[in-house]
Amino acid sequence: MSIDLSQFYEVFIDESFEGLETMESELLNLEPGEVESEIINNIFRAAHSIKGGSGTFGFNAIAEFTHEIETLLDQIRNGERELAANHIDLMLKSIDCLRDMLRAIQNDEPQESEDAVQLTQQFRAILANEEPGQASDGDSTPTANSAGTSASPNTKVTNIFDIHFAPEPHLFKTGNEPLFIFDDLAEFGELDVVANVDGIPEIAELVSEDCYFAWNITLDTTSSIEEVKRVFEWVEDDAKIEVKLVAQFEEESDPFESINETAPANETSTLSASTSETSQPEQVTQSAVSEPPKPLDSEQSAAPINEDKENKGFRPVAKKPKVQDKSKSDSSSIRVGTDKVDSLINMVGELVITQAMLNELGEDDQFDHSKLVALREGLAQLAHNTRDLQESVMRIRMLPISFVFSRFPRLVRDISQKLDKQVELKLIGEGTELDKTVMEKISDPMVHLIRNSLDHGLETTSERIAAGKPETGNVTLNAYHQGGNIVIEIIDDGRGLNTTKIKQKALANGLIDEVDILSDQEINELIFQPGFSTADEVSDISGRGVGMDVVKRNINALNGTVEVASEPGVGSTFTIRLPLTLAILDGQLVKVGNNIYIIPLVSIVESLQIDMTKVNSVGGGVDVLRLREEYIPILRLHQLFNHPEACQSLKDGLLVVVESDNEKVGLLVDELLAQQQFVIKSLEANYKKVDGISGATILGSGSISLIVDISGVVKMAGLKKPGQSGLDFTKPLSEAV
Repeated sequence: MSIDLSQFYEVFIDESFEGLETMESELLNLEPGEVESEIINNIFRAAHSIKGGSGTFGFNAIAEFTHEIETLLDQIRNGERELAANHIDLMLKSIDCLRDMLRAIQNDEPQESEDAVQLTQQFRAILANEEPGQASDGDSTPTANSAGTSASPNTKVTNIFDIHFAPEPHLFKTGNEPLFIFDDLAEFGELDVVANVDGIPEIAELVSEDCYFAWNITLDTTSSIEEVKRVFEWVEDDAKIEVKLVAQFEEESDPFESINETAPANETSTLSASTSETSQPEQVTQSAVSEPPKPLDSEQSAAPINEDKENKGFRPVAKKPKVQDKSKSDSSSIRVGTDKVDSLINMVGELVITQAMLNELGEDDQFDHSKLVALREGLAQLAHNTRDLQESVMRIRMLPISFVFSRFPRLVRDISQKLDKQVELKLIGEGTELDKTVMEKISDPMVHLIRNSLDHGLETTSERIAAGKPETGNVTLNAYHQGGNIVIEIIDDGRGLNTTKIKQKALANGLIDEVDILSDQEINELIFQPGFSTADEVSDISGRGVGMDVVKRNINALNGTVEVASEPGVGSTFTIRLPLTLAILDGQLVKVGNNIYIIPLVSIVESLQIDMTKVNSVGGGVDVLRLREEYIPILRLHQLFNHPEACQSLKDGLLVVVESDNEKVGLLVDELLAQQQFVIKSLEANYKKVDGISGATILGSGSISLIVDISGVVKMAGLKKPGQSGLDFTKPLSEAV
């Protein structure tokens, strides 16, 4: 199945710019030597998302460059390296460079950047605890070679490197092939490779998929040690690699030889004539750095070297992505003209108002023939609106989830090749519609869950055969409607969660204690804790402790939930439940005095009449109700919103028990009215921010009703959360007083 990923480029670029803004803002809050873990984690998450997205869409230059930033951040947040001023400066420069690379994609220009090459060398020098080489700023000062000596511009430096390359036994399972590494090294100069076979076990102990060889390599080249090390960057986590400079030779070279070879014929005389003292060194320096093979993220060198290795998983090929035609993008992008989308949503609101009006007309006990004309007009209006507006509006706002699902075939293909796993991706319910706002925010959590299924969930081919399973593993994405929600399932038929290993990691990380008694389900839920990872090795796929906590946080922000169900040897299922839309919600209408308020139905636990024998007063004039071993503080809405005509007595009113931030409170109201859907109108945009009110809506009668903000009401009442001074209503009354 061929999918045009260019339709998603604009979304990726916009999200990447937002991530860069977050990184820049947080970096400016850092001080050398003083690291706040939350700030570093925020920067790391933004860089991680940019790297993951760029890799998905084939923007390999950005992915590889961002990986360098992420590695340095990972060392800093793990306490392996102290944050220094030059680290902050370097990362700020890198953010500027990434912005330029993203703009290049927008302008249909090559994404590769010379600045990125120079900055990458500085990152690698820091990571290798080496001083970065002097950057070429166009001056004519001598350059330092890899041995630390000074070479004149007309001197050709030849380096002799001894390289020891000892892969881990699982190297082949990662999709990497040593032969391709040797081919790349041979492009740099003369290469001599000697195999070390001392690691080969007895024949009875051989495993056909494992690598037992090591290699001693001698390389004669004009390339630098950084360029040589770069060849091994895709296997650095899966091998022991030593690169040593053992000898260096200098010889005079013709400063114009390479210039004349690369310059066009009609420009040779001009270049040769420019040999003044001020211009000659600059020209020679430029020529000298162009002789060795270009860095791996260069389009000109990476593509030819890997032309026949693209499907063998050695490393991604830096190909220029096909940029979507501007006119096509403008006509298909929902990001363009969102004011028109909002206008259409207002028209849907009119439809809801018409429906409410007809409901009131139908519930009138004194309905007679004189109202028949009004009923017919209302029905005609309802039919017209439903036919001409609602379907088209929701088709714009509600997009098929295939817009999200279509991003994953490439992701699954690339990761499965890197992991040397055979994977089939099944997409079910692609036509299921979801609000565009929810869809934009659910994509990143789904990426993390799918990567988790591929890396941790599915076994390797040999493991599946040994377990009696088909060689090809299955990952299924399933979406369907359930009530007023959309349910998204990520299902794999892999090994299932290792509950024992999760518990051991949780104990080691201090997330739980030995005395804690947890069910298997509760232990499995620990994978959503920040920084939790069961990966034994850090790679660009897993092991950094980033992902699952982000998944839960983003889904909770959408008023959704995520659950995991797992069976050892059978597989795992991650289930996401989300509201279909954030624009239209269900609510309970309540009367307070002469005013009607709306309480979101998702916040309501129950409604009841108050038993005065279970009411107690505590300090501060707050009444609490004892309800099934809990003590619920009672908030009088008429006091908070200044309605003196409302019911004053607890015994004459009704209590609506609501929950916010895992805390329950009771709202005293005069009367419960109907439940209905309502369209949220921003009060702040049309009037001003009002404490305790999250928005407004228009009822069927044409009157305006305010939507209660539960968290805001709790703050207005001055109730204290656990750990703060004052009353703690999460404890028994005897402890709270």
